[in-house]
Amino acid sequence: MGINRHSESTGITVVTVDYPPVNAIPSDGWFALADTIREAGRDPETRVVVLRAENRGFNAGVDIKEIQRKPGHQALIDANHGCFEAFGAVYDCPVPVIAAVQGFCLGGGIGLVGNADIIIAADDATFGLPEVDRGALGAATHLARLVPQHLMRALFYTAGTVTAQQLQHYGSVFKVVPRAELDAATLDVAKDIAAKDGRVIRAAKRALNGIDVQDVHRSYRYEQGFTFELNLAGVSDEIRERFDDDLAARKEDK
Repeated sequence: MGINRHSESTGITVVTVDYPPVNAIPSDGWFALADTIREAGRDPETRVVVLRAENRGFNAGVDIKEIQRKPGHQALIDANHGCFEAFGAVYDCPVPVIAAVQGFCLGGGIGLVGNADIIIAADDATFGLPEVDRGALGAATHLARLVPQHLMRALFYTAGTVTAQQLQHYGSVFKVVPRAELDAATLDVAKDIAAKDGRVIRAAKRALNGIDVQDVHRSYRYEQGFTFELNLAGVSDEIRERFDDDLAARKEDK
């Protein structure tokens, strides 16, 4: 359990997220993910990083229960800083990062895939930000990299989701494949990149980030400020408690 890294073949480093059952990542897990991606990028033999996950879905965001368990705001601060570091590590990785997405990709998962270079998705993958239902904000910066502006706003306000097939229509998902073929399809793309000259690939990553129209670091940090504001006002705690009560009621009904 945790964050694992291994070399798949020459030039390809695979980073796997494994926090069962749903990959709701605790604060230290986000920092560990950031460190692992940075280490992979610093390896001169690495030409491409594959970011994948075990379990039912790719990512369920931060561990809300961890935030609720700890008194004060330190857990929230740690989670926000951890997400900022992990999202930034993906974007700033000196080589391309390919995200392999299955099942649900929610909250912090959007921050990861929105900052990735290429997305390969299973045909059961869905993407969304349930933040407003959890008393938080954030990662609209990254959702805006996946869908057009007005759709991003509609999804954000409603906490709705889009499918992998819809994102492929918009060009943000490169390939949609059956879930059983996800790893193989991702590695096929990774091998195409790994076959290139690593010096050129690293230069290309710097060049593409340099011409990006959005400063993703500053934009996301701005969003995080409103999450802090909602927490300081007590709004977030109230909403998270209602969420916990709803979950408990659903379990009793079963």
